[in-house]
Amino acid sequence: MSIDWIGVADVVAAICMLLGAFLAFAAGIGIVRFPDLLARMHAATKPQVLGLVLMLVGVGLRVHVWSVVGMLVLVVVFQLLTAPVAAHMVGRAGFRTGKVVHDDLVVDDLTADQEAALAEEDESEAAQEDRPPSDASG
Repeated sequence: MSIDWIGVADVVAAICMLLGAFLAFAAGIGIVRFPDLLARMHAATKPQVLGLVLMLVGVGLRVHVWSVVGMLVLVVVFQLLTAPVAAHMVGRAGFRTGKVVHDDLVVDDLTADQEAALAEEDESEAAQEDRPPSDASG
């Protein structure tokens, strides 16, 4: 009895594509339904990235062409490199503009860092104002 590997790959591809589609759909619902910025950001990155990876694995298993699989690997790598950076920047911008509810946070390390940076900036500006203007004419 011989195993039809192409048939097995097609079944696994279909399962991966269905799971990926479900995760992408769940990410979309989470973006619409979640109440605050951090929860929406979580919904936009975690299940969406895993859903895309599963979809691309399913496509790669279904196509059976190495050049296409190589391109799909590049797309997955690019997505895994850019999604966390984008989420970090959105979260940081939301934190700085006051869109994050601080009462919902369990750990808040950024507030102390932000206050320290603002204090340093104020001290630097005060030190520059106390200095006499330099004579540029020589």
